[in-house]
Amino acid sequence: MIVKEQTHAGEFMVSEANGSRSREQITIAYSKDLPPGTVLGKVNETGKYRQLDPAATDGSETPGGVLYDWSDASAGDRKAVAIVRDAEVVRASLAFADGMSQDDKNAALDALAERGVVSR
Repeated sequence: MIVKEQTHAGEFMVSEANGSRSREQITIAYSKDLPPGTVLGKVNETGKYRQLDPAATDGSETPGGVLYDWSDASAGDRKAVAIVRDAEVVRASLAFADGMSQDDKNAALDALAERGVVSR
């Protein structure tokens, strides 16, 4: 029998700042079940986060952080933790929206790096 583990909380992390300086408590807007490592954008009007969407015009087109643990927002908004500054992450372990182009992913990684979330 083969057992496949789900992605673990923070599995995408290489390092972070002392204490909880890299982390913020956030609200994931009503959406779907998102895995750790999901690149997030922050909706300007509500301050809530959702999966990064380069085609959006509500603020969620700009990377704002990386989801730390699983978040099932399929039944409504959900509290979560995001890595938003001063951290290193594993590029291959980040989760982007299905169909997102490599150029958009690269732009997102550059924007995260400007926030201090550097991919390796």
